[in-house]
Amino acid sequence: MYSGLLIILLPLIVGYLIPLKNRSMLHLVNQLLSWMVYVILFIMGISLAFLDNLSENLLLIFKYAGVCFLCIFVMNYAALWLLERRRPWKTQHKQETLPSRLHMALESLKLCGVVIGGFALGLTQWHWLTFASQASEIALLFLLALVGLQLRNSSMTLRQIILNRRGMMVAVVVAVSALIGGAIAALLLGLPLKTGLALASGYGWYSLSGIVLTDSFGPVIGSAAFFNDLARELCAIMLIPTLVRSSRSTALGLCGATSMDFTLPVLQRSGGLDMVPPAVVHGFVLSLIAPVLMAFFSA
Repeated sequence: MYSGLLIILLPLIVGYLIPLKNRSMLHLVNQLLSWMVYVILFIMGISLAFLDNLSENLLLIFKYAGVCFLCIFVMNYAALWLLERRRPWKTQHKQETLPSRLHMALESLKLCGVVIGGFALGLTQWHWLTFASQASEIALLFLLALVGLQLRNSSMTLRQIILNRRGMMVAVVVAVSALIGGAIAALLLGLPLKTGLALASGYGWYSLSGIVLTDSFGPVIGSAAFFNDLARELCAIMLIPTLVRSSRSTALGLCGATSMDFTLPVLQRSGGLDMVPPAVVHGFVLSLIAPVLMAFFSA
């Protein structure tokens, strides 16, 4: 158990310990992270094609993903709504004109296209594709090292994180309520508790959750994790402009780990500049604990 946990956490820690001052190197790390997302999702699609009883398993994937998404989303929404009632987050910001939400949703859905592309290639059953599982493990270790580098060099100090109470509060509420939702989903689906908790630990980080859980639980659970977390991001994009008017904490919390990158521009334009520091802290905290919790529950 602990050896598997160490294998996942070690590259993350090693990457976090490496300081980078060179701007071009930091840009390269960010570019590599973007490319690795596509590589990993493509490999995941290949692994999916090698499943036995493929049609039955595809139905199972969407069943798991749908139930998990609903349970986690409802628990997150309820907990964040309660936080907003108890500790209102007020602002005088007037919402700016936003880019097309459909366009942003299509950007996210391109990732599904990458998985489908890998799946289509996997259906050829070429012999060399059977090495996809080993390739995914190597890609995962490299991705985690890059994530560690990015977190270390994100210009966020421990002092800044701790002092931003709103970002920390929302992150804690999201983390705990998502795990409760994952436990409920496991109960409804008849899955082991740790599987439900692992599915809930992605916090919207679909590229990482998909590959970590594929390695630990197989392609069915890994693919369910990917679609669960991707659905979270798509819903956040659609709901942020509306939610930010009545419940800023909910608008931020539903973004999960993506609040420090993909959904940050939407949060900023919808909620104003004072939304940015809590969003970055919130995303940073969830990005830091997601691989730790996934590794723990998967070990």
